[in-house]
Parts: sequence; structure tokens; C-alpha cells
Amino acid sequence: MDRTMNRQVLLCITLLYFDSVLGQVSYSIPEEMAKGSLVGNVAQDLGLEIKRLMSGKAKIYTRNTDEYIELSRERGVLLVKERIDREVLCTETAICALHFQIILENPMEFYTVTVQITDINDNSPTFEKNEMKFKISESAINGAKFVLERAVDLDVGINDIQNYNLKPTDNFALKLHNNADGNKNVEIVLQKHLDREEQEQISLVLTAVDGGEPQMSGTMLIVITVLDANDNAPVFTQPTYKATVTENSPKGTIVATVTASDADQGSNAEITYSITNTLDNIRTLFDVTKENGEISIIGNIDFEKSRHFEINVLASDDGGLTDSCKLIVDVQDVNDNKPEINIMSKSTVISEDAKLNTVVTMINIEDLDSGENGIVKCFISENIPFTLKTSTNNFYSLVTDNYLDRERSSEYNITVTCSDEGVPSLSSSVTSTLQI
Repeated sequence: MDRTMNRQVLLCITLLYFDSVLGQVSYSIPEEMAKGSLVGNVAQDLGLEIKRLMSGKAKIYTRNTDEYIELSRERGVLLVKERIDREVLCTETAICALHFQIILENPMEFYTVTVQITDINDNSPTFEKNEMKFKISESAINGAKFVLERAVDLDVGINDIQNYNLKPTDNFALKLHNNADGNKNVEIVLQKHLDREEQEQISLVLTAVDGGEPQMSGTMLIVITVLDANDNAPVFTQPTYKATVTENSPKGTIVATVTASDADQGSNAEITYSITNTLDNIRTLFDVTKENGEISIIGNIDFEKSRHFEINVLASDDGGLTDSCKLIVDVQDVNDNKPEINIMSKSTVISEDAKLNTVVTMINIEDLDSGENGIVKCFISENIPFTLKTSTNNFYSLVTDNYLDRERSSEYNITVTCSDEGVPSLSSSVTSTLQI
């Protein structure tokens, strides 16, 4: 099927109170489209003529260094500039989109464009390990649970993992738990008594399947060695633990301690703790001391990247019995990002007979912090015939608010300063020179 038939166009044009026109248009394209593929007829969708694109020197403005979309002024269309891999572009988000502006000059105008990148089934489910080994006592009771590692599929939606299968199922049944984030916890549950004298080793095959077309799958071998008597499994003091940590906390900071106990004695009561997350970067940020369950930071915690972590911890005794718990870590923001001032377009010369509200500079402000730390206010120097007007989405325009007189002043150095409302407040400024 032609991928371009999947494009969906949403157009919304808003006239602002200054001379610029802010238009919005959205497209949806699948990933992996060939270079030069059509994204959309942006001129038609925004109601612009080709000659206006040419005379206005239409160009794409984006804060990102990688440009995946290009504008053809002569045709008035957007084209794929570089092959887009959704899994590389959006590593941690299900919704993936490119955001940029189209800027025109004489007069200055800008339009906002969003291109949503949809997923195709180009990744099969994979397990981090090809094999998992368990040592299980023959005295383990029916209903004993053993946590398995989940598979990873870089695709999203229906193309992500949809189900797991276990074969054979003579002694164990597969049990899946749906999480709030859409993932599944995978366990095998003992449903038939083990007899070491009858069968000392059992091999199972766990298969993960996605819902794409064609369907893809991945497998992992589970090897179970049957041991003599270990009557009690470890039990955590609670199924879910909670902790809070501030971003930029130093490596080595103890976040929390999880605790399990085992009613057995000797080696069967010795508990080892481990982190079992495989779908994310948890194990690059957190570590657990296997002897006592202390969970500490080993990476850089950044609120702007992740505000919430779920750490899955496994407690195993020497006889192979296990229990699992979850540690939920909430990250608190600190004011560690200055407002970023991006000049979208500017003039260096203006006529002294320019009309009031003539736009001379367009800027965009971005502060990666949240809450009051991310609220930004901007201002300019006083006693100059210019003012700063704001529109939606942190866009500002520097416009004339008084008549210009070259004989009085032939040049202005205009400084724009933007400060956030964090404590202490962080600020940035940029200065431009305008000739009359």
C-alpha cells in the first residue's frame, strides 16, 4: 500500500494581532520513507502561492541540528530529506513527531508545522538473554512463582509485543500481569509437583510475539534444575516501595532499601537481590547491593528526561525460590536550565518611516524546567521606540511602538533578557543592532 495514502492533514490558521500570520499544519507519515518522498503540499494546505514562497525566501527553522524534512519552494511541498527511523528519533516516547517553523520575509511571517512519525513493524521481539536458568526445589508447592525477563520490541502500538507463549506446559503455566504502562510482567507458575528422581532438568521455550503484519517473534530458553528441599520462598515486606529523589543527585546516593525475608535456615535462607528491568535504561541509572537490597544511583538523573521510574527488584534464595517487588521513584525538578533564546528571523536595517507595529525580530523561548522553574518572562531595554509582544507557545515579536527619527538616533542596540521564576532565578539575554 502506498505509504503516502496514510497522510492525515490538520490545518488551523490563526491571525495574530501583529502583522505576522501564525498558521499551523500537521501531517502524519510512516517511518522509513524513501528520501525525496512527499510529506505534504504545504503551500496548498496553508493557502500560500508559490510566488509568495519564492519572494519571501521561505525556509525551515528548527531548533534541532538534524533536519529530516526539507521544503521545495518551487513546488510548495515538504519532502523527506533523510530516512527517518522512529526508534532512533524517539527512543522513549510512543508518540513521535517533528516540530518546526516555516519562515517568510518581506513581510515577516511564520507557520508552525508538525509531522507525526508513525511506526511500522520493522523490529522483532528480542530477549536480553538467550537463556535463563532456575534451581527449584522438588519440595516447591504448587502456585510457586518465578519471574522471567520480558522481551523488548522497539516498535510501538500494535507492532509492540502483544502476547507470550510457553511450551511445554506439563509442570509450569505462564502468567502475565498487565502494568499501567501497557507492558506485561511475565512469570511461570508451578502447577504440577516436581520430582527430582523422575526428571532432574526441565527445558521450556518462552516465545514473545508482536501484533504486526507480518507477525514477528523472539524466543528464550528456560532451563530448570530440580533440587532437593527448599521449603520457603523469600517474601518482601511490601509489594511496592516508594521513594523521592532530586535530579542531579550525586552517584552513590541511596534511594531506598527493599527487604525480603526467608523462613528457611542455612544457605536456603540467604537472599540475593537483583534488578530485572529490561525495557528501559533503569540498570544504567540504578544499582542494588545484592546482599542487603540497598538501591543507589549510578547514573545521571535528569528530570527533563524522566520524571518517574519503576524499578523491578527480584529476591532469590539459594534454593532458587524468588519473590518480586516494585520500587517507584519520583524525580523532583531543580532549576538547572536557563531560558534558551532562539532568534527565528531578524532585520538589521529599518526605514525611519516604518509603520507602528512593524516586526523587526522574531524569537522563540524555551526553558526545559517545569513548574515555576520553566515559567519565563522577557523584557527589553527602556526608552527605545520598540516593544516586545508575545503570542502563543513562547513566541515573541519585537515591533516598533513609536515613530523613528534617524536624525535623533541612527542605531539601536536592543537587548532582550529572559528570566525564569525559579529560586534562584536563571536568565539569558541576546543583543542585536538595528540601523535606521
